[in-house]
Amino acid sequence: MPERRSAARRPARPSLRRRLLTFLLVPVLGVLVLDAVIGYFVALAYSNRVHDADLSDSALTLSEMIGSDALRGELTAQARFLLEYDPDGRNYYAVVSDRHGRMIGNAELEGPGAAVVTDAAPKLYDTALGHRPLRAAIMRVPNHQDPGDVLTITVAENLRDRHTRAREILFLTLPMQALLIVAVLSLVWFGVRHGLGVLEPLTARLGKRGHDLGPIGEEDVPVEILPLTRTIDDLFARMRNMLGLQERFIADAAHQLRTPLAGIQLHVERLEATNDPVQRVDALGHVHRLAARAARTSAQLLALTRTQSPDLPDHDGMAIVDLASVVPEAVAMRVHQALTLGVDLGYEGDDTPCLVRADALQVQEVIDNLVDNAFHYAGRGHAVTVSLRHDEGEVVLAVEDDGPGVDDAFLDQLGERFFRVPGGDEDGTGLGLAIVESIAERHAARVAFLHAASGGLRVELHFPAVASGKPAETTS
Repeated sequence: MPERRSAARRPARPSLRRRLLTFLLVPVLGVLVLDAVIGYFVALAYSNRVHDADLSDSALTLSEMIGSDALRGELTAQARFLLEYDPDGRNYYAVVSDRHGRMIGNAELEGPGAAVVTDAAPKLYDTALGHRPLRAAIMRVPNHQDPGDVLTITVAENLRDRHTRAREILFLTLPMQALLIVAVLSLVWFGVRHGLGVLEPLTARLGKRGHDLGPIGEEDVPVEILPLTRTIDDLFARMRNMLGLQERFIADAAHQLRTPLAGIQLHVERLEATNDPVQRVDALGHVHRLAARAARTSAQLLALTRTQSPDLPDHDGMAIVDLASVVPEAVAMRVHQALTLGVDLGYEGDDTPCLVRADALQVQEVIDNLVDNAFHYAGRGHAVTVSLRHDEGEVVLAVEDDGPGVDDAFLDQLGERFFRVPGGDEDGTGLGLAIVESIAERHAARVAFLHAASGGLRVELHFPAVASGKPAETTS
C-alpha cells in the first residue's frame, strides 16, 4: 500500500506532445474568445448605426408633423403612440419654441451642450433621463406657424434594444464560431501528432544501434533537435574516449605486467622446490625486484591514464601558477633521495616570477618523472640539474644530466609509450617520458629532447608565458 501511494504522488513524466498542445491550444482558445468579444462589439456598433439612422428619421418625421398645417402644433394620438412605442420601455420626444417654450413632449431632455445649426441634419448625442442612459437626435427648424420663431426638436430612446440586437447577432454567429473552434483544435491536434511523427525514423534508427557509440548523424534529424543530437554526439565522443582509455589501460597492463608476474611465479616455485639458503635468498631478491617493477608499472599506467582523462580542465581553464615557486619546492622534495642514490641534484633559476596557466600537481608530476628518468639512466656519481628561465614569451623548464645520453637515432622516439633505449636498464617501464608528453600536451606546452652540453640528455618543456595575473595558491 505505501508503494502504491508513493507511485500515485509521483509527478507525471514530461510530454513534448502535451507541452506543444498546451502552448498552441491555450493561445488559440484565447484568440477565439477575443474574437467573440470583438464580434459582440462589432455587432453593437452595427446596431447603433441602424438605430441612429432610425432616430434621425424619427426627428425628421416629427419636424414634418409639426410643420403640417393640419396638425397646428398638436400630435394625434396615433402619432404620439408611434413616437413613444418601445417594446422594452418608452421613447421620448420634446418640441421647444424659442419664443413660446415647450410646446409638446413627454420628457424634459437635455441638449448636447453645443450649438445646433438651424435647418441642418439631426445631430446625435448621448444623454440621460435620471439614471437611464439615452441616445438622442436633435435638430432646429423654423416655425412655419410663427415666422421668426425656431423650434428645437429632440427625439431620444433607451439603449436596451441596441444591446438586444447585438446579442442576437452574436448568438447567430456562435454556432459558426463553435464549429471554427472545433476545426482549429482538430487541426492543431493533427498537426502536432503528425509533426512529431518525423521523430519516429530517428527513434527506430537509434533503437537498432545496440552498443554503437558512433555519431548519430544529421540526415534524418529535424533542425529543431539538432542541438540535442549534437550534444549527444559530444557525449558519445567522450564515452568513446573513456572506453578507449580503459581498453588501452587494460591492454597495456596485461602486456607490461605479464613478464614480472610470470617471473614472480617462477621464483616462488624455486622457493618451494629448494631448501638451499643461497638459492632461496636469490629467489626472494628476484621476487622483490619483480614486485617493485610491477608496482611501479601499475602506478605509471594509472598516472598516464589520468593525464589523458577528458574530465581534467583544458589549458584555458587552468589557474595561473608561478613556476618559480613550484619547481624549487618540487626539487627540494627529491634532495634526500638524490643523496641516497649518490646523485648531485641541483636547481638553477632566479626569483623572477614565471607565470603560466598550469595544474601545479601535474607540473610536480612532470618534474618527478623527469628527475626519476635522470636518476635512473645517469646513475651514481653523476649530476642532475633542474633549471627554469624565460625565453621570448615562453617559460622553459629543463632537466638535464651528465650521464651517457641518448644516440641521435633514438631522440625522436623518446616520449613514445613503453619505448626504452636499447642497451639500457631493463627495469624501466618506458612510461615516464610518455607521461611528460601527455601532460605537456594538456598544458599547450612543447617538449624537446636534446643533447646536454655535458653529454647527457636534456629535456625541455616550453610553456606559454602569462603576461600578468595573480598566481593561485599551491599545496604540496
